[in-house]
Amino acid sequence: MKTYLEVNSFPSRHVIYEKRPENFNSRFEIVSCFFECADKILLLHRQDDKPEGNTWGVPAGKIDEGENLAEAMLRELREETGFKLSAEELVYFQKIYVRYSEYDFIYHIFHTKIEEEVQVSISDKEHKDFKWVSPKEALGMPLIPELGSCIKLFYVI
Repeated sequence: MKTYLEVNSFPSRHVIYEKRPENFNSRFEIVSCFFECADKILLLHRQDDKPEGNTWGVPAGKIDEGENLAEAMLRELREETGFKLSAEELVYFQKIYVRYSEYDFIYHIFHTKIEEEVQVSISDKEHKDFKWVSPKEALGMPLIPELGSCIKLFYVI
């Protein structure tokens, strides 16, 4: 049984594991959320000058010192989309271990589902656009490297 997820893009730069690999030394932790409405997920288009610039990703970001996972995810959703959720509306899915050639980090995946599309207010400093797309449509877009495998894992595609 493989412990890593197949990665379609940038395969030489990183590997994603479902189980903690040997000699894994996480530099930081990231929270992310599949923010879903009407069988579509919200993707944010990263500004060109940001890490992994000009790619699409879900609302996500680093955990600040003193925050727990849910607090970090709620803050990132508010900062990146303008949408305010309560901790009870978030469902934790899984922890993924990501190994880049330069460093390791932990990637936490949350999910939330809303009934009606909401007004999305993106931060121009971080993102230049947003789209609601099906998970299968997302796989055809230029995504941040680890996201395609996470979509396949979550949506069992």
